[in-house]
Amino acid sequence: MQQSGPDAMSSFWMPFTNNRDFKRAPRMLVSAEGMYYRDADGRQLLDGAAGLWCVPCGHGQPKIAAAIAQMAGQLDYAPTFQMGHPTAFELAERLMEFSGHRFGQVFYTGSGSEAVDTALKIALAYHRMRGDGGRTRLIGRERGYHGVGFGGISVGGIGANRKHFGPLLPGVDHLRHTHDLERNAYARGEPEHGVELADDLERIVALHDPSTIAAVIVEPVSGSTGVLIPPKGYLKRLREICDRHGILLIFDEVITGFGRLTTPFASDWYGVEPDMMTTAKGITNGAVPMGAVFSKGFIHDAFMDAPKGIELFHGYTYSGHPLACAAALATLEVFKEQAVLENAARIQPCFEEGLQSLRGLPHVIDLRSIGIIAGIELEPIAGQPGARGYAALKQAFADGLLIRTTGDIIALSPPLVLGKEHVDELFGKLAAVLRQLA
Repeated sequence: MQQSGPDAMSSFWMPFTNNRDFKRAPRMLVSAEGMYYRDADGRQLLDGAAGLWCVPCGHGQPKIAAAIAQMAGQLDYAPTFQMGHPTAFELAERLMEFSGHRFGQVFYTGSGSEAVDTALKIALAYHRMRGDGGRTRLIGRERGYHGVGFGGISVGGIGANRKHFGPLLPGVDHLRHTHDLERNAYARGEPEHGVELADDLERIVALHDPSTIAAVIVEPVSGSTGVLIPPKGYLKRLREICDRHGILLIFDEVITGFGRLTTPFASDWYGVEPDMMTTAKGITNGAVPMGAVFSKGFIHDAFMDAPKGIELFHGYTYSGHPLACAAALATLEVFKEQAVLENAARIQPCFEEGLQSLRGLPHVIDLRSIGIIAGIELEPIAGQPGARGYAALKQAFADGLLIRTTGDIIALSPPLVLGKEHVDELFGKLAAVLRQLA
């Protein structure tokens, strides 16, 4: 790209971006390897966000690149409607192994947003298949993020993602969020206070009647809203309430899946079993778009007991795309061969201590982390919510560091292959950024 001014960029309407501000001073990434990006000026930037939470194995993995290239030459596309290709079935078996055989089947999608809408549709159809079609309500949570499909933003709880798009889906309600700065600020790992917030589900059940509720969907750790970690016992209690009332529990693991908490999935870390689990991002190390819904066998079996014919009238053109399946298989091999989960577990205490080193720096009002994911909450500028966070993002880029911000919260989720030298660089640069903020 020879030109990078606003006129040369006008054709691309960028997602989740202040387009006008960006195009006045572009932040252009042109290559990536390992823990680093390189920008259009040749500067190296430490990736503190794994792209968009989606590169757990680090950038430029040769095995993944080779697998994609090989498949592109062999089978560039194959439909999975009434057809199939071997790699899709092989990947499904490998994903079952990676999940510890805790699920029965996997349904492929093209993204996390599609995975969420798929899980919601499966939940509704499952109850109908069982003759319990009155269960049509879906329960999300305030401050939850479940992608940008109409189902996802309906159960999601971030106001800015919802307010421009009409009434959304009917029959949706929301649990209270779990963020409690007054009682849980600077908690390490799971906060001590707030398990009782799970009982808000009982209030919703009493309001609507349990026989009308199909599913509850939550992120085990709410990532995009600013890394909100559930209180001790919270997810277990949600599971108990759902079981008591015959409600399906869906974990949105698009961010937490594939190692973010140092285990394959957050459900492993918390020891809580969802009925379905949505995934994407790290499934292919971000190299090819892909999502997947993991389902317990009893859900799948309810559809197989239906009359002969197509059991689920749902799917996508790119469900189980050959290139995505090849990338995912190679990613699982990299996880094993390079001991990615083991490295994440080994570096986690160092990562947590690095985060805590920011305590007391200007504007910091909370630090929170679990696994290799962290949130730094900044005091907002009066009358300008989000301005300080956005200033931090731009200053970090100028200083050679890629971060994510949501409002006035900095979110960190570096690739899981980081070493101590990367932890030191990450928090050293971030400390310098915080000291420069107005």
